[in-house]
Amino acid sequence: MKPDDLRRTLEFYRDIGVKTLYRQPRTGKTRQPEIAEPVEQPVVAEAPPAIQLPTLAPTGDTLPRILEDIGDCRRCRLHEGRNKLVFGVGNARAPLVFVGEGPGADEDAQGIPFVGRAGQLLTQMIEGTAKKEGIELLRADVYICNVVKCRPPGNRTPEPDEMEICGQFLYRQLLAIAPKAICALGGTAARALTGHKEGVTKMRGKWLDWRGIPLMVSYHPSYLLRPYNQDAKREAWEDLKKVLHFVYD
Repeated sequence: MKPDDLRRTLEFYRDIGVKTLYRQPRTGKTRQPEIAEPVEQPVVAEAPPAIQLPTLAPTGDTLPRILEDIGDCRRCRLHEGRNKLVFGVGNARAPLVFVGEGPGADEDAQGIPFVGRAGQLLTQMIEGTAKKEGIELLRADVYICNVVKCRPPGNRTPEPDEMEICGQFLYRQLLAIAPKAICALGGTAARALTGHKEGVTKMRGKWLDWRGIPLMVSYHPSYLLRPYNQDAKREAWEDLKKVLHFVYD
């Protein structure tokens, strides 16, 4: 069996709740099946030879390959109300990636992240701040995606299991793009990427880390649309200035 076929088979078993695999020896004699030791990255063990399963980020991974692996995803409950899967948009080799929480109604309808009011504000922030800082940059030059790829009902916060299932694809997206920096928009994205439990106000404006890639936390544009968040708007623009100068200077 080819590595890709093996990986897809094991992912299928995982998605339907299979936790343990049994493997019969290849000799002519029969014996009791051996139970593979559970590990974070499963290994089907039988010596000789031992088979190391593919990681979540295969060598030479690409965004089209990740999207193909997602397929018509039904791995969690979010697919039930989905219109379109929202994978990501932008430059596949972007030095800067923005990560939000999840699609809204407009994104679900179009299959593109950040196209509603919050998305329009994000575009204005990226292009307007870049212009003021003397940086030639358009929205199309960065990459934008979300923690979950399907719209949560009523735009609720994604549940931990939903973020965990979608997280494997976000993980692969970020590794495939290999940006110089990541900007996490909002508390959900920040906690998903950093594992920190603090709120945005405590994390924002500071350089954190995602697997060796500098990560900046800032407010989600939807939060900035609220009329009483004038201070947050100023802070978000300051965060973005830091990120843009770090990446493009």
